Amino acid sequence: MPFIPHTEQEVRDMLAAVDAAGIEDLFDEIPAELRSSLKQVPAGLAEMEIARLMAARAAQDEHALCFAGAGAYEHHIPAAVWEITTRGEFYTAYTPYQAEASQGTLQVLYEYQTMMAGLTAMAVSNASLYDGASALAEAVLMAVRANRRSKSKRILMPATVHPVYRKVVHAIVHNQGIELEELPYGTEEGHTVAESLSKFNGEDFAALVIPQPNFFGVLEEVDALTDWAHAQGMLVIGVVNPVALALLKPPGEWGQAGADIVCGEGQPLGVPLSSGGPYFGFMCCKQDWVRQMPGRIVGRTVDRDGRPGFTLTLQAREQHIRRSKATSNICTNQGLAVTAATIHMAMLGADGLERVAAASHANTRRLVEKLSALPGVAPVFNRPIFHEAVLRIDAPLSAVLDELAAHGIVGGYSLQDDYPELGTALLICATETKTEADLQDYAERLGAILRKI
Repeated sequence: MPFIPHTEQEVRDMLAAVDAAGIEDLFDEIPAELRSSLKQVPAGLAEMEIARLMAARAAQDEHALCFAGAGAYEHHIPAAVWEITTRGEFYTAYTPYQAEASQGTLQVLYEYQTMMAGLTAMAVSNASLYDGASALAEAVLMAVRANRRSKSKRILMPATVHPVYRKVVHAIVHNQGIELEELPYGTEEGHTVAESLSKFNGEDFAALVIPQPNFFGVLEEVDALTDWAHAQGMLVIGVVNPVALALLKPPGEWGQAGADIVCGEGQPLGVPLSSGGPYFGFMCCKQDWVRQMPGRIVGRTVDRDGRPGFTLTLQAREQHIRRSKATSNICTNQGLAVTAATIHMAMLGADGLERVAAASHANTRRLVEKLSALPGVAPVFNRPIFHEAVLRIDAPLSAVLDELAAHGIVGGYSLQDDYPELGTALLICATETKTEADLQDYAERLGAILRKI
C-alpha cells in the first residue's frame, strides 16, 4: 500500500476543487531559490545492501579506551536493561494519550518520576525532556514565569556551567527578552566563590543557576549559594549529575530551603554513549511550582471499580491547551531512554548506584595521581571533585590527544576553546568501567608521548 492512499483521479479532483493546475501550484509562495528537488538522495537499496552498509558504518565506531566526560559518560549498563527496553511493548509504544491502552508505559513513567524525585529530594518530577541542555533552558523559562517577586528577566549563570548548555540556553531564551549574567569562577579553585556574589546584593534577578558538580568536575558551595540566592528573592536552579547524587547532598536539601528547580542530563542512567545520542533531560521541582513545569506528569489514581491505574495529568503544552497559556512548545520527551533509565535504576537500587558513584570517584582520584606524577602534568584546581578533573599539560594539547587517539585512547576534553584563560588544560574523567590496568595504560602512554614531544 502506498504511503499516500489517494488515486490519481482523486488528486485531480482535489486540485480542480481549489482551481490549481498541479501540485506545484500549492507551493508557489515558496521562492524558487529555497526549493530543493532532493536530487542528492540516493536510490533505494536492497535489504542485503542495507545490511552491509550499516555493518560498515557500525565498524567505524572505534572501541577506544575513553577518559572523556564533559557531559556524556561511559558507565556499565547491565545487559537486561536494553533487553527489556527493546521489547515491543516499550520499543514501539507511542505517546500514552489513551490511558486504557497504555498502562504499562504509564506505570514505567510513574516509577521513573518517583525515582527521580527521590534521587533529587524534590517533590515532583516530570516525565522527561529532550536533553540536559534544553532542560536547563526550560528551567530558566520556568523560573522567570514562577518568580512573581522578580520584575526582571535576568538570570545569574555561572561560567562553570557546561559551555554547550550555556549556548543552548542563550539560543532559546535571548529572543524572549531574558538576560543571562555570567558569573566568573575562581581560577585557583574552579568554583563560584560565594563571597563574590555580594556585588549583586539588592539587584533583581529571577534565579541563580548552580551546577553540582560543575563542568570542571569541581564541587560547588551549594549551601552558601542557595541561601544567598533565596535571601535575595531569587529562585535556585540546580544542574546536577544524577549519578553524583548517590553520594552528594541532593538539591532538595541545599541550604535552608533547598533548590526550587532541578534539571540535568539523564544519559548516565543506563543510556549508552551512542555517538552522541539520543539522550534525555530530566526536571524536578518543588510542589509550589508544579503548574509552571513544562512537559507532562503521570499520576496514579483508581478507576470506577477501585482498581489502581495511571494516567497523564498535567500537560501544560500547546498540544493540549491554548498556545498563549502553554508553558513550553519545546517539551519533547525521550520515552525510550527514560524507560532504560528506569530499569537501570531499578536494577542497581540505591546501594548499587552509590557503589557506581564511589568507584567512579576513586578511579578518577587514582588517575589524577598517576598522571600528575608525570613531568609536565599538574592539577589546575585544588577543590574536591566528583569523577572529573582538570589537568594542565605542558605540551600542545591537540598533538597529545591525536597521539593518544592513535593508540586507542580518548584522552579527555580540551578546554582551550571554551576556557582559554586556563592554557593547555585537559578535562579528564574516569568511571567505574576503568580498571587499574586501564589507568596505568593511560599514564604510561601519556608519559611516552610527553617524552617524545
